[in-house]
Parts: sequence; structure tokens; C-alpha cells
Amino acid sequence: MNSLSSRASLIRSAYRRPAFLAPSAQLRRASSVTPPLADNKNFVRIVEVGPRDGLQNEKTPISVDDRATLINKLGETGLKIIEAGSFVSPKWVPQMAGTADVLTRMHRLPGVRYPVLVPNMKGLEALLSLLASSSASSTPNNNQFPPPTDEIAIFLAASNAFSKANINCTIAESITRIEPVVAKALEHGLRVRGYVSTVIACPYEGPIAPREVRDVAKAMVDMGCYEVSLGDTTGEGTPLTMRNMLESVIGVVKPEMLANHDTYGLGVANVLTALEAGIRTVDSSIAGLGGCPYSPGATGNVATEDIVHALHGSGYTTGVDLKKLVRVGDWVGETLLKGRRSESRAGRAWGVKVRKEDDERRKKLEDK
Repeated sequence: MNSLSSRASLIRSAYRRPAFLAPSAQLRRASSVTPPLADNKNFVRIVEVGPRDGLQNEKTPISVDDRATLINKLGETGLKIIEAGSFVSPKWVPQMAGTADVLTRMHRLPGVRYPVLVPNMKGLEALLSLLASSSASSTPNNNQFPPPTDEIAIFLAASNAFSKANINCTIAESITRIEPVVAKALEHGLRVRGYVSTVIACPYEGPIAPREVRDVAKAMVDMGCYEVSLGDTTGEGTPLTMRNMLESVIGVVKPEMLANHDTYGLGVANVLTALEAGIRTVDSSIAGLGGCPYSPGATGNVATEDIVHALHGSGYTTGVDLKKLVRVGDWVGETLLKGRRSESRAGRAWGVKVRKEDDERRKKLEDK
């Protein structure tokens, strides 16, 4: 089976297992949380990364309360996976300072997962301390204090130059560093999701060979990640380069995740290419928020509103209410971005209609 379509059919038949090539215990744990996708091949799971990957590169400080409010609003749209923040040094990523406070202030909704990025052992230990404190605050008769999160995300790069610029080590060294973090997280019952950055191109090296992405993705699966997100960090991907990369990765691992940065405006097209390959999970960010601090020129993630609009118009379902999502995008622009225009084309177009409907509804209530 050398063609992408043949491999895609194999991936589709494997969707009854929500985790691929992960340890059996991790598979059992994942199956109780992740809905089986084989029952509905037209269902696409959206991972909302706005509160973490979206906000991390903003210049204007965002308060803990506003970050928690954003997460709460996103949860009301039907999104089931919302990345809540990261346990990184505030010296390097100041917008993520106070993530522990965000986790304790937000309202956890049943059936919604709130993963956090953990780049190293120090970050994991900070999270475990928070979880221990949360557990100590709970009682057998008290359901008001569920664990703030039960999932972490880790990251590796497919480019040595990017890895050195980001975390000051080579790919091989980064794998050695992160393996004990994953092992300890699994020991504590946490799900672990992996991010691979620079899967198409590196701002320092240029184009990345698909085999480099394949090897890093395989390493993540081997260490216990239940899911791998393939990130076009620079936004240079096209449907052709995306397809070539996926052909290589699908040869050794069944990726259920694709993350796109929309620098060149092809994020939606690349996502649709990934869907053709059998992928049914997509990363996106409300209002197109985002941009990597270590990737010059990367202006943002593909917008959640654009993805949901494109998927619904292409016959897929997401479980997300697009109008509610557009309202959240408007709130982000007005409140968090201080009036800056949303990067979502669909959000701007739908926003006109949604605001008109809201105005008419308010007028009817006032007339009563």
C-alpha cells in the first residue's frame, strides 16, 4: 500500500481505538474519555488551542480572570477539548503566568477536557502539586472540586535548528529530556498528547524532510503519547507538501491530529487535505489567535470559526454551534484584543448576521 488513499482507508478502520500504538493501559484510559470516531466518519473533533497557543504571543497582558472567562465561553459553544494554558516559565512566556489560577477559577463542564502544556519536569511537578492540592480539598460528598485537568501536552520539533532556538537542545536531546516527563505523567494517570512543530518548514532551516517528522512522531507514540498533533509552525504548508508529509508519517503511525498556522492563508485547505488522509481531529484557535514566539513571521493559527464553517459546509459535523462561536470571537476582539479585528474571515462574515439577529432579539424584548 503505497498510495495515500490506501493508507487512509487503514486509518479509518482503526478509529475504534482512540489512541494509536500507545501502551494498553493508556488505551483503556483513553477509551473511556475519547468518543469512538468509527461510528460517524463525518464527525471531526476540534481541539481549541486559543487560551494557550493563541494567547501566548499576545503583546498586551491578559488577566487570569479574562483567560478563565474565555475558557468558560468556549465551553458553552459545544467544544469538548479546550487547551487551558501551560506550566512554563513566565520569564519566557509571560502570558501563561498564573495558569494554575486559571485552572482553579474556570468552570469545568462535564465531558469537556482541559489539557495543559508541560514542557519539562519542573512544569509537570508544578501541575502535580496543584492536582494534589485540589484532591485534598475534595471530600467524598463534595462534587464541586473535580481535578482541574487530567491531560498534559508535550512538544518536540522536527528541526534541529528550531529545537535549539526554542529549548536549546537538539531533537535527540529533547527526546531524552521529555521521556521521563511522559513516564511520570502516565504513572499519575494523566493522558499525554504530543505536538510536533515545524512539520513542513523551519524558519531557520527551510523545508523539512517528511522522514524527520515521521521519526519524531514515532518517538512520541513509542514513549506513550495517545495522540500526535502535526503543526505547520511557519504556515508555509500547501496541500501538496501536507500530503507528502502525511504519506511518510502514516507509514509508521496513525496521526489523529493536525495543527495548522494560517500565515499564508492555506490553513483551511491543508486541514481538508488532512481529512482526505483520514485524520478526524483538528487544532484551531478562536479568532485566529496565535503565533509562535520562536517562529518569525508566523502570524497565527487557523481560526476555529473558519474551520467549523468549512467543515459544516463540506458535510462534516463538529458538535460546535457556529453562531455561539462567532459571538465568542467577537468578545475576544472587543475585550481581549482591545478592538483589534478578528483574523477569522468566516467570523467576520457571520458576525454581521449574528449581531443583526441579536439586535432584533433585544428589540423584541424591549418592545414587550
